[in-house]
Amino acid sequence: MSKFLKLAGVSVLSVSLMAACGGDESSDAATNGGNNNNEDNSNSDTTEETIGDGDIELVFWEFGNTGYDKLIEEYVADNQHVSINLQNSDMNDMHDNLFTSISAGTGAPDITMIEEAQIERYRNAEDAFTNLYDHGASDVEGEFLEWVWKNGENAEGNFLFGLPTDIGPTVMFYRTDVFEEAGFDSSPEAVSELVKTWDDFESVAKEIYEATGKQMTDAGELVYNARRDQSTEQYFSPDGELIIEEHNQIKDAYEYTSSLLNEGLVGDIPLWTPEWFAGMGDGTYATMLAPAWMQGVIKDNEPEEGVWSITTMPEGAGNWGGSYLAVPAESENPEEAYKFIEWLTAPEQQLKAFQGYGLFPSAPAVYDMPEFKEYEDEYFGGIATAQVFSEAAQAVEPVFKGSLYYPVDDEVKQAIDDVAGGAEPQGAWEEAIERIKRIIER
Repeated sequence: MSKFLKLAGVSVLSVSLMAACGGDESSDAATNGGNNNNEDNSNSDTTEETIGDGDIELVFWEFGNTGYDKLIEEYVADNQHVSINLQNSDMNDMHDNLFTSISAGTGAPDITMIEEAQIERYRNAEDAFTNLYDHGASDVEGEFLEWVWKNGENAEGNFLFGLPTDIGPTVMFYRTDVFEEAGFDSSPEAVSELVKTWDDFESVAKEIYEATGKQMTDAGELVYNARRDQSTEQYFSPDGELIIEEHNQIKDAYEYTSSLLNEGLVGDIPLWTPEWFAGMGDGTYATMLAPAWMQGVIKDNEPEEGVWSITTMPEGAGNWGGSYLAVPAESENPEEAYKFIEWLTAPEQQLKAFQGYGLFPSAPAVYDMPEFKEYEDEYFGGIATAQVFSEAAQAVEPVFKGSLYYPVDDEVKQAIDDVAGGAEPQGAWEEAIERIKRIIER
C-alpha cells in the first residue's frame, strides 16, 4: 500500500475532506472543522507562499487543506519560468473577496478555486472570467465525468468557468450494529439489496424503529437532499424559468421527507450542531445519506472501527461538494494559468491528491488505476471505499441549478423545518412557494 494511503490519515481525511469538499449546506462547518460558531473569519487567517522563482508569477487563491503546494513544487520544477504565489484562506472569505474583486475589476488572482456550491454566484459574471474553451479546454473534456463538466459551463454550454477538481458523490453510511440489532444482515451487499428503493428505505425504517426504537437517519434534510439530488429537474429550467411546480420530482422529495418526519422515522436534528455530531457516535440512528468527504466527520465522532460501513443509496446517487479552478479575466497570463490548471486537474495529479489528501477525483480514469481500486479502509470494515464512491460518482445525473438555486433551496428546507415543528405539509409547501416567488420577483 502506498505510504499516502496509510493516511495516518484519519486526521488528514477529516480536515481535508471537510474543508476542500464541503457544500453550501455545510460551508461554515466545512471550513471551521465542524464548529459552526459564526465567528468572524478575517483575512488575517490567510497564508501565503511563493513556490518557484520563475519570472512569470501566477497568484493562486485556494481554500481548505488540498495539498496543492506539494503538486505545485512538481510543476514549477518542470516549468522553471513559472512561480506560483499560493494564498490559502477561509472558504467563505475567499469567495467574498473574489466577488468583491471581480465586481471592482481589480484585485482578482490569476487562478481561483470556486466551490461547487458557490459557482452559481458567478453565473452572471462571465465577463469577469476567462472562457477556458478559448484555451483548449474542449481537448480535455473527455477526461472528466459528464455531469461535473456540465456544472462548470454556462446554460448555453459555450462558456466554461472552470476545470473540475474534487467531487462529493453521495452514498449511504450506516451503522452495522443498529442493522444487526434489528435482525438484518449488516454486510454492504445485503444492505444494498435490502434498501434498493425509497419504498424499501421507508419499510426498513419502520422495521428498525419497531425493533430498536431508533430512527432511520438523523436529519430529514439529508433525506430531502438525497432525493433532490437524484432529480433530473429541480428548481429552474436552463433558460432561468422557475419550474418547481411544473414537474413532480421536487414535490415528491418534499412529501416523502415530510411523511417520514410525521411518522417519527427520521430525526430533525439541525446539521453541524453538537447534538448532530454526538449522534454519530451514540448509535441513535441507523443511516446517514452523505457525500464521500463525510468519512472524516464520522471518524472524528465515532472512534471505534467497524461500526460504520458504506453502501449505495436507494435509486442512485447525487453530489454534495467539490470545486473548480477558474482563471479571472484580469489575469495577465491566462495561457500560463490555463496550462497549470490543466496539469493540476489531470488524472495523474488527481490520483496524488486523493492519495495524499483524500480529495475524491472527478476524472474517471483514476477509478481504474490499481492504486485507487485497491484502497481499503479498515475503519469501514475493510471495504474498498474508493470503489463504492466511484460507482456513486458515475451514477450522478447532470441537472441545471440556476443562479438562485440556493435561496430557493433554503425556502424548501424551511418548509421541511416547519413540518418537523408540527406544520401541515401542504400548507408549509404553499407558503414556501409564495416566498420563492417573491425571491424571483426581486
